[in-house]
Order: sequence, then structure tokens, then C-alpha cells
Amino acid sequence: VPSEAGFTLIELVVVLAIMAILAAVAVGFQAGARERAADATARANLRTAIPAIEAYRSDAGAYAGMTVAALQASYSPGVEGITVVSTSSVGYCVAASAEGSTWFKDGPDGPITQTACS
Repeated sequence: VPSEAGFTLIELVVVLAIMAILAAVAVGFQAGARERAADATARANLRTAIPAIEAYRSDAGAYAGMTVAALQASYSPGVEGITVVSTSSVGYCVAASAEGSTWFKDGPDGPITQTACS
């Protein structure tokens, strides 16, 4: 009696279907991880800038006139990836964008959120 070792066509199709499902799940997780990493980077850029912003206010007496270039030159060359949206004598708004989403810090007391500064 000849031996017929090997896989049937049905077994191969089932294995391929399982592999396709696993690949689809992995791609979905990878895309979500990339978005979360970009958001974390934007928030970290804002947190890094806050001490430099407060040092600027301490020296200048107000937030008015603050620019990213001034923060980098005088307080922290590590301030990057942010945009100064607005400044006044008592407050500021800075933003950081990543992968299509923008995070804002309405300072000095506001949290870092995706809601634009008022």
C-alpha cells in the first residue's frame, strides 16, 4: 500500500486563511502604534518646551514676543517641533503636530489637549 504523506488542499487553504487573518491584525496594530507614537512625540515636544517658556517669562516679565527661535537660542536648544500660536503678557498658546493630529498647550495653567487654544 503506497503511503500518501502530505497536506491536502483544504489543509493548505485553512493555513493560508489563518496566516492572512494574523497578517491583517498585525498591520492594524502597527498602524495604531505609529499614531500613538506620533502623539506621544508631539506631547513630549510641548512638555520639553514648557520650562524654556517659563524661563522666558521670568526674564522678559511676560510671554509677549516669545518665539521658538528665542527659546532655542537663550533657554533650550532642545525645543523643537512646536509652533507659537499666540502670546500675551499673561499667557501663551503653543502647538505641536504629528501624523495629522495637533496638540495644544494653553498656558501657563492649561493641560496639553487636542482642543485648540481659546
